[in-house]
Amino acid sequence: MTNGTAQTGNQFLVAFCKRLGYSFADPRLLQEALTHRSHSVPHNERLEFLGDAVLNCAMAGLIYKNFPDLPEGHLSRLRANFVNQAALSNIALNLQLDKLIKLGEGELRSGGAHRPSILANAFEAVLGAIYLDSGFVHAEQVIGALYLPLFQNIDLETQGKDPKTLLQEFLQGRKLTLPEYNVVTTTGKAHKQKFQVECMIPSLGIRTIGEGANRRGAEQAAAKMAYEKICLPDDCK
Repeated sequence: MTNGTAQTGNQFLVAFCKRLGYSFADPRLLQEALTHRSHSVPHNERLEFLGDAVLNCAMAGLIYKNFPDLPEGHLSRLRANFVNQAALSNIALNLQLDKLIKLGEGELRSGGAHRPSILANAFEAVLGAIYLDSGFVHAEQVIGALYLPLFQNIDLETQGKDPKTLLQEFLQGRKLTLPEYNVVTTTGKAHKQKFQVECMIPSLGIRTIGEGANRRGAEQAAAKMAYEKICLPDDCK
């Protein structure tokens, strides 16, 4: 790596830490958190394991404090909605983690830097790295700063419901025909398949295609896109 390349890389890391709101005492932990197993060892899988536990504990506390009137079942669904793969990958993209993840050549060529699972895992690994670097309190502070703004405009009627349920309830409430789901393609080996599923609502002229590691995940992705297409902010209730 040339000096120019190293300086550029360091600048990206400094900018990332500013967005994250945290500076590492041990930068090696951040480097490990950003290293996918396809690139080299040590990679971020152990930090991901740790970060997942840190995130779930911190989120439980944040949701408990910020939603004092919600019963336990609603709290659990709300937390699940905030720590699922889609939510975590969105936060990772907002932090521009995709520009920093170290991937092997195969993953780079296949677009791994934008794969939701890789982004979500890297974000959890970063949280695990913060925990090791300075403890739970600092990790909780970072999580709070990232998530509290997302709490401001939550629709508690829809939180915790999956996209297929939301779409079905919306259509049923307006006596419209329910969506049809069909597998378009299945690619990859048996242990690492990728599904494409279409969601069709003929009465509204809507067709969306979602992708996922299994049929259910692809159906949910397609339903989410369809729901967003037909639902106006004041009408999706």
